[in-house]
Amino acid sequence: MRIKNLALHWQIFIGLLAGVLLAVFSRMFNFEPFVTERVAILGTIFLRALKMIIVPLIVSSIISGVTNIGDAENFGRLSLKTFAYYITTSLFAILIGLLFVNLISPGTGANFGFQQVPENLQTTAQGFGDIILRIIPTNPLASMVKGDILPTIFFSILFGFFITKSPDPYRQQLTDFFQGVFEVMMRLTHLIIKFAPIGVFALIAKIIAQTGLDAFAPLFRYMITVILGLLFHATITLPLLVYFLGGISPLAHFKAMSAALMTAFSTSSSSATLPLTIDSIENNAGVSNKVSSFVLPLGATINMDGTALYECVAAMFIAQVYGIDLSFGQQLIVVITALLASIGAAGIPMAGLVMITIILKAVGLPLEGIGLILAVDRILDMLRTSINVWSDSCGAVLIAHSEGETGLKVLRQKAN
Repeated sequence: MRIKNLALHWQIFIGLLAGVLLAVFSRMFNFEPFVTERVAILGTIFLRALKMIIVPLIVSSIISGVTNIGDAENFGRLSLKTFAYYITTSLFAILIGLLFVNLISPGTGANFGFQQVPENLQTTAQGFGDIILRIIPTNPLASMVKGDILPTIFFSILFGFFITKSPDPYRQQLTDFFQGVFEVMMRLTHLIIKFAPIGVFALIAKIIAQTGLDAFAPLFRYMITVILGLLFHATITLPLLVYFLGGISPLAHFKAMSAALMTAFSTSSSSATLPLTIDSIENNAGVSNKVSSFVLPLGATINMDGTALYECVAAMFIAQVYGIDLSFGQQLIVVITALLASIGAAGIPMAGLVMITIILKAVGLPLEGIGLILAVDRILDMLRTSINVWSDSCGAVLIAHSEGETGLKVLRQKAN
């Protein structure tokens, strides 16, 4: 069987393994610069192509999605379901992280030197009040040009909603126009997706060639704590929700989303993965464009289950290393702040590392503690991004089921 006849998720998996092998050999035979400077260009091209379509895809998908939703009652109902799901699953994730970090106590008794602290990390963090203000753009076009997703989504939702309030023929003309733009963007997305295996290969090879595996040993217990929490949320919490509330087969849904999840793992960016997430949820899972075009772009920006869990564990780990015993009230502050910070975290690599400064400041922990976790943050970033995308997709199928959609391909009776 030729490679091009394989399913996309298998092609991406092969690319991922090939990238790991190339990186390992490059470190064994001392040709890392070839991988990090030459091969990495392919990954950069793939990422730039994905980023190229993010803003027009988000704008066209949200506006067309909102116009397809129809009246204000439908819009309000869908919005309420979406935000209820986001807040509930993020809170579950944080509590799971808090449970595991208290049970394992990875930082207790740890004694190792600090790693380098990122420059200006504290100044890049934003408080919750700043996040709220940032949602409302003073110039929507400037926000789109800068790739600032939250205000772009906010403006697109409003614009789409008031299209439905406009008189004909303008309402129909604008609806058809943005639906047409969305169709064009999806065709462009399909073209870029074909190169995902090559992009994943190059991105993984660069990461492993740069970091190696030696940096992971001193922080093994911390990594295990984060990974166990993420795995519990991904394999227990979310599957139980989709199984019992939506009648969804978790295994069938995972298979439908596998290409998007592997791309999320390699890019560490929910936003960059968004085109593949939309493609997989519509074509493989059978969710309608009406739901996916509203739920997924919003989820890629504010539904960060993996990031929320990671921020909670990281803050508690830093407290344990410094010998600071956080009270129940302080741990509650960690939970609430992690929830708010995860909403404000951008869907870009290492966004969670930036947002954790908010949590550390909230409970009085030293910002220098971030230096403890830098060595292994990249691999954990890849894992938590995959969980973010997995949660977005679970929310999409749950909401689609609650809206009475009959075309879902991942229902238990259809999957069996």
